[in-house]
Amino acid sequence: MALRDRLDRLPPPPIRLTRSLPRYTVERDIPVAMPDGVTLLADRYVPRGVRSAPTILVRTPYGRRGPAAVLNGLPFVPFGFQLLVQSVRGTFGSGGEFDPLGNEREDGLATVAWLREQPWFDGSFATYGASYLGYSAWALAAEAGPELKAMALQITASSFREAAYVGGSFALESTLGWTELTRRQTSTLGLLTAPLLSRRRALRAARSLRPLSELDVLAGGEPMRFYRDLLANHESGADYWRRRDFSGTVGQVGAPVTLLGGWYDVFLPWEIKDYLALRAAGHRPYLTIGPWWHADARHNLVSFREALAWFKAHLRGDFSAVRANPVRLYVTGSREWRDYRDWPPPGMRQERWHLHGGGGLGEDGPQDIRPSAYRFDPSDPTPALGGPSLLGSSKPVDNRPLEKRRDVLVFTSAVLRKDLDLIGPVVADLFVRSSREHTDFLVRLCDVAPDGTSRNVCEGGLRLDPDHPVADKPVGTEGVRRVAIDLWPIGHRFCRGHRVRVHVTSGAYPKVAVNPGTGEPLATAAAPGVPADQEVFHDPDHPSAILLPVVERSPEAAVSDPGAEDSSDFGAC
Repeated sequence: MALRDRLDRLPPPPIRLTRSLPRYTVERDIPVAMPDGVTLLADRYVPRGVRSAPTILVRTPYGRRGPAAVLNGLPFVPFGFQLLVQSVRGTFGSGGEFDPLGNEREDGLATVAWLREQPWFDGSFATYGASYLGYSAWALAAEAGPELKAMALQITASSFREAAYVGGSFALESTLGWTELTRRQTSTLGLLTAPLLSRRRALRAARSLRPLSELDVLAGGEPMRFYRDLLANHESGADYWRRRDFSGTVGQVGAPVTLLGGWYDVFLPWEIKDYLALRAAGHRPYLTIGPWWHADARHNLVSFREALAWFKAHLRGDFSAVRANPVRLYVTGSREWRDYRDWPPPGMRQERWHLHGGGGLGEDGPQDIRPSAYRFDPSDPTPALGGPSLLGSSKPVDNRPLEKRRDVLVFTSAVLRKDLDLIGPVVADLFVRSSREHTDFLVRLCDVAPDGTSRNVCEGGLRLDPDHPVADKPVGTEGVRRVAIDLWPIGHRFCRGHRVRVHVTSGAYPKVAVNPGTGEPLATAAAPGVPADQEVFHDPDHPSAILLPVVERSPEAAVSDPGAEDSSDFGAC
């Protein structure tokens, strides 16, 4: 399908490519000196025939040439923008050592200072990029000065700390896979082979059930600094994260920001926190969330189109292609886009659906019945069949094989008599008891089709640690604890005739590292650990429930979208 046709099929606002695109020139390997004497390299793309053009700044660890240039913003240049793509420290010819996340503020601000002095700089610039590129943009944004006029960022966040330690646990598959990827990408054909090979190597190493401290060598053949730094700095408040966490400065960013994320992306909860921080500071950011995961190529064209409209508006004053409502969401299960004034959608109400003894789930109150129980064995950890992943596909999958395991509690509603639209944050409020002080609880929400297929919609987990309690508190004197578990945000319709299902378990391996139950630090914990006997209470004194964000569908919120591509397999009602 031609690029023009694919753009036309995407959700509005429409942006048309002209039939004859202006040519551009490229200036390669521009040296940019850092205050410590290290030189970073950049490529500058300039539209031919344009005397003065705003600059789009991209700072990336993934290279500047070939396919990387296209993903880094090259398609903006024919529309009259300059593009400056810089390789971050220690990557693709730039000097120094690559210390992931560690130098992006200082190097980014030094690059902005250099940019101001260039004769071709017209006094305004924007930042653009996904994942690490978006993080590097957040790192400089609060101190970039008035020349920063716009930001268009995708599948990213201002801090990656919480994504590395999901709910206090350790995101093993993503962190090990990404570290191996950045090690491998500079080798011959590395940029092409690393995304696939690195994930395979990481999964193979993780499934060995060896101690975490050995897995980097097992995956890549040598110690990997970033992976070991993450293991060593797991504790909240570690100095390592003070210069790598920019979530506290998001509200200070004056430039208009548009964010794009996916319901199955590893960074979505923290991207939404950035949106909320901007709103709390009085700004009006835009937010788009589609049926995508992190490595999903389907969001690339949407990202380009949304960013192009944003740059035209805030760098040139042409707001004709910017939509009226700031929030645009794709609702899986209904296969439609909807526009809202804010997140969560105005009018959302939170419904408490109780877990019932015997595996029931519903709005009726808790029942006076004994707790549900299971044993979690770290030598045979509960696997994850789906869920957010950094490098692989996060397409929802049938969880029925998982539901047959004895270490997974399953609670299922009656058949829905009408469509149920859930859009917003999801929280599990559980009353639990464990034979181990150190343990994990994970909750997953699934959509059960009439044929019995049980596809995961969202999930979240929490690591319990008596020395560092997180969102939990004792209840009574019998070891019962009340825990609040944040699941991934949701935008999904449970169709009439379907059922709502909740899993409660203690593992999602290898996406999340196994909790050995011993309380040992991540870097030194021996494998496999000791079993944990778990109980979930659901009586009137301990009313365990999941809090669902219910939204009534309004016709004015729907957006016509003949080109929506939803491969989640939820279908439409």
